[in-house]
Amino acid sequence: MQKLHGFVAYPSTPYQLASEITEAISSVNHRGGNTFIGWEENDISGRPLTNPIFQNIQSANLLIADVTKLNFNVTYEIGYAIGIGRRAYLIRNNTFTSDNEEIRKIGIFDTLGYETYDNAKQLADLLASITDATPLTTASPPNRNTPVYILETPIRSGVLTHIVARVKKARLQYRSFVPAEEVRLSAIDAITHVASSFGVLIPLLSSGMSGWEIHNIRAAFVAGLAHGMSKHTLILQDQDGPVPLDVRDFSKRYSHPSDIDSHIHDFSLDVYETTQQIDDSRLPEGNFLSKITIGDPLAENEFQTLSQYYLQTDEFGRAIRGEVNLVVGRKGTGKTALFSQVRNRKRGNRANVVVDLKPEGYQLVKLKEEVLDYLSAGAKAHLITAFWEYLLYLEICYKLLEKDQERHLRDPNLYEDYIALQKLYASPIVSQGDFSERLLALSQNLSQEYTAAHGTQEGVRLTADEVTAFIHSHNIRDLRIQLSRYLRHKEETWILFDNLDKGWAPQGLASGDIVILRCLIDASRRIQREMSRDDQDLHVIVFIRNDVYQLLMDESPDFGKESRASLDWSDDSLLREMLRRRLVQNIGSKDATFDQIWSRVCVSLYKGDETSQYLIDRSLMRPRNLLKLFNSCRGFAVNHQHDRIYADDIEKGLKAYSNDMIVEADQELTDIEPGAKKLIYQFLGENSEFTNDDLTILLDINNIKPEKHAKVIEFLLYYGFLGIKYLDQDTQYIFHVGYDMELLRTRITKNREAIRYVLNPVFWPALEISATNL
Repeated sequence: MQKLHGFVAYPSTPYQLASEITEAISSVNHRGGNTFIGWEENDISGRPLTNPIFQNIQSANLLIADVTKLNFNVTYEIGYAIGIGRRAYLIRNNTFTSDNEEIRKIGIFDTLGYETYDNAKQLADLLASITDATPLTTASPPNRNTPVYILETPIRSGVLTHIVARVKKARLQYRSFVPAEEVRLSAIDAITHVASSFGVLIPLLSSGMSGWEIHNIRAAFVAGLAHGMSKHTLILQDQDGPVPLDVRDFSKRYSHPSDIDSHIHDFSLDVYETTQQIDDSRLPEGNFLSKITIGDPLAENEFQTLSQYYLQTDEFGRAIRGEVNLVVGRKGTGKTALFSQVRNRKRGNRANVVVDLKPEGYQLVKLKEEVLDYLSAGAKAHLITAFWEYLLYLEICYKLLEKDQERHLRDPNLYEDYIALQKLYASPIVSQGDFSERLLALSQNLSQEYTAAHGTQEGVRLTADEVTAFIHSHNIRDLRIQLSRYLRHKEETWILFDNLDKGWAPQGLASGDIVILRCLIDASRRIQREMSRDDQDLHVIVFIRNDVYQLLMDESPDFGKESRASLDWSDDSLLREMLRRRLVQNIGSKDATFDQIWSRVCVSLYKGDETSQYLIDRSLMRPRNLLKLFNSCRGFAVNHQHDRIYADDIEKGLKAYSNDMIVEADQELTDIEPGAKKLIYQFLGENSEFTNDDLTILLDINNIKPEKHAKVIEFLLYYGFLGIKYLDQDTQYIFHVGYDMELLRTRITKNREAIRYVLNPVFWPALEISATNL
């Protein structure tokens, strides 16, 4: 049997933990089998502190890493070891209060798996028993379409917005991990993204900033992977924030967002140079399963390739024909995918103008806090509608001036109108950055103007002249006339507005949020009417979550008249076709049936169920979830070098995915009802079915006030965490009733005593519930 040599990484505190680990290392080394060295045994005299650590990891067969207490340097070393092709063997001490909640939220460690021990003797026995040093598979084809991977921070701050804007300005396409969309970072996903990238960009957060601990641990892992795989890596840290030891020599400091520009410039040059040198013929070795790709669960990460396998539903057809003003759907149902496909299709005609806007709600926070809260209802609507109308006109101008910057010099029909439009548009307030930065600048400018005039006076009413003075730094009438004149040179104008509700809590929106959205729709209507009078073909589509749309209708009944397309999925066969289109990209024939390709990648049955249906039933009928679950199962299969996804891969993949779903559900429930934080976890080990009394008792013992019961239960039904069962009928979840909560409410009200609540099987693995718990 091969003897293994391992390097052991662990935090220096608490002392008792470090002491037990060093005792175990000494004990196992005296046995004469596997040998290990701890980080404290490095000879660091006269050399950089980290050099011996990297050398010892490189010379070892495997890395042993203790994750009892989360530590940046240890996590970085785990990533580095995986990156250079070493096995990472994680351990955790049961006798210490460990960072279980953080581990669950981070997502990396439980997807890698870890072994537990109680004392030095148990750890020594554990280390001596290791016989397998096979590393995780890290080979992945280089991604030229989106060569950069960005680890985004939990909150889209001004700094992150600036970073993304600079990357876009450098014309680098990128993929990213977005905490608002994916609550946990899977180790397997991180490895795949880093391995396929030419460059990795990682902003660190200073201590005290929201979410800094969880983000920086994720950053440590991704940075370790990137350095281990020799990727161009840009680690950015605020000047006032401490930089952990292992990345101190690799990070770049900044004291102001503008300092970031030169760092991203150098990073971009390195990435561009490497993309020209990589030989695409050197694809990774391995079986068919290890080479296939089904794209990314986040549409933002596959804009360059999505058109190759996008499923064009009726909703897409209605949008592309300009028949809808709103596209609504739950998180993960494909709103952003449809957004990108409409945009790309319309851009295909060079005579069209496509203004694609993807801001985020945080950019309007100051506007809500410093302006809306002090205005009368009528003044709010008047001011914000004028704000949006002004902004949308400016964005159309910006797009036209950008699109025809060179063409107008060669086209005499455009020249005079272009120069006239350019003169009207010029303003230092709106000329900077990308749309997110321009929106932030305009909203902050409006807040400052309003505060200077009215301070914190409540119930303020504004005259039309005051609104004009606050909003318009341009003559809006002249701008509109010149814009309409210029659009005569074009065919269609499309404004696509996505992401405004990103980060808004489900069913927990403030009235100011709804006002902002309602006014955006009103402004877009007004612009369409103005342009149609001049025979301009202009369309505006706003993409929003369906829970936000429902609240919009509750507060503004007339919005029920808006033509809309709903992207909520309820047809199993459509999800299967969506998956088929992605799978067949990996074989010669795109006409292959689902069964033909599925048999090559997965066993046909799992626990008596057909496997594709089994996965679909646990996706909450959301395309993103189905892709995440498939990738999770595939990741375990590839790492165990299986030629297909087998039953044990499905079991492990479902457990990791289920953990993700639990964290996401708890986070969204806490957003709407802070008192229900951790309620989801209280279903641990319970039965899978509940009477109304059972559910009431469970809420009571978890200190949920009786007046909050209905709100909490409604969320659990809306999310799909619970379904309802009536007599001998099949369980009905929200997607079985067309996402109409009123149907579920009515069924419950009319049959309260006979109704049973059923816990969705997708959550069973994480909550340790089996089919026998009935």
